[in-house]
Amino acid sequence: MATPPATSTTPGATRRGRWIDHWDAEDPAFWEGGGRAVARRNLHPSIFAEFLGFAVWASWSIVVPQLAAVGFVLTVDQQFWLIAIPSLVGATLRIPYTFAVPLFGGRNWTIISALLLLLPASALAYVTSRPETPFSVLLVVAALAGVGGGNFASSMANISFFYPEREKGKALGLNAAGGNLGTAAVQLAVPLVIVAGAGIALERAGLMFIPLILVAAVWAWRRMDNLSGARSDYRAFGAAVHNRHTWIISFLYIGTFGSFIGYSGAFPTLLRGQFPEVTLSVAFLGALVGSLARPVGGILADRWGGARVTISSFATMAAGAVGAITALERQSFGLFLGTFLVLFVATGVGNGATYRMIPAVFQVGATTPERAARARKAAAGCIGIAGAIGAFGGFLIPRGFAISDDLAGSLQPALWAFVGVYLVMGFTTWFVYQRRAAVLSAAGI
Repeated sequence: MATPPATSTTPGATRRGRWIDHWDAEDPAFWEGGGRAVARRNLHPSIFAEFLGFAVWASWSIVVPQLAAVGFVLTVDQQFWLIAIPSLVGATLRIPYTFAVPLFGGRNWTIISALLLLLPASALAYVTSRPETPFSVLLVVAALAGVGGGNFASSMANISFFYPEREKGKALGLNAAGGNLGTAAVQLAVPLVIVAGAGIALERAGLMFIPLILVAAVWAWRRMDNLSGARSDYRAFGAAVHNRHTWIISFLYIGTFGSFIGYSGAFPTLLRGQFPEVTLSVAFLGALVGSLARPVGGILADRWGGARVTISSFATMAAGAVGAITALERQSFGLFLGTFLVLFVATGVGNGATYRMIPAVFQVGATTPERAARARKAAAGCIGIAGAIGAFGGFLIPRGFAISDDLAGSLQPALWAFVGVYLVMGFTTWFVYQRRAAVLSAAGI
């Protein structure tokens, strides 16, 4: 007997173009009857595509300190511009990338966004083999890498549509961790790949991505699905925009996630400039420990409260920056590396803790099912806005180092400025969410 065709209410049943017309992850029967399997099938290629997006986004962080070895002559300011500009572009693209998933379909946009990475990868390979390339052209090519930063927003939005509320935390955590690890992976791989054989072939830093990007696109094409029920919730963004906590948390997220991206981008160049005798093969450690610390921050926040852990993270980041200043004064590489690793761990923990604050803040006062639903939508909008604004820290920190070096001939003024900013952010968190007289203090944010 022939098997009857799948109906539109069957998990995984699709029409042409791998569109699923019925998706109800909140229905336990639907979820257990095949929905979970379909969601997992979409999660794995999404993680890989986001991993590559972060890797391409961070590629210039490890390429810039190698440019002098292949004949490029750049000032310190120019080097930090090449590091900072991908973060500026990536942060700007995060909001439109979020809305691209409902417009094009999650599967389709994953394929498109993956293939878009071919442009910065191939352009990187081309210009790094030509030392005569003008700085303005290098800046444009570095800006192209920003498309990888947008991938985080679209990937997270797409996966959130597949999973029920009770399982979103884990799925989105895996998705985010996979992306963040792309930064560490590229900083580990590039120094090894470019010296394979004789001499330095810096163009391989771009060429190595091309087959991986094609694998990501094919994997998404073969395994992923589009959900026709996925819709952009403009009201959620509107509600978030008009809530003051969106902007407070976005400010804090510049300090946590923005510091992670900014230090990840600048760290290899800082090492090469301050300790030229040290191999760049250790540069990936910062991004690695920062990525691994992110889920720890979420776990600690679940137990102790997101605000309390966020305050502790800012205090630790301030102490780490002071330690880095001491290391520069003593010209101690061991102390410099150790204090920066502390900084990276604190940024990772702060990432997880600050993110955990968002649903808790918006659920305060949600005493009815209707208010709770509106609160969830506003929190979702806040996550998108904070993720975009926070990424601008990846631009501000390298530019801070460049200005400090230009005006004072040292990185120390920039680090002292960062200490001050972290103390202000920690105080802001305490004043708004932990102070006894604060409206939200009793909520245990």
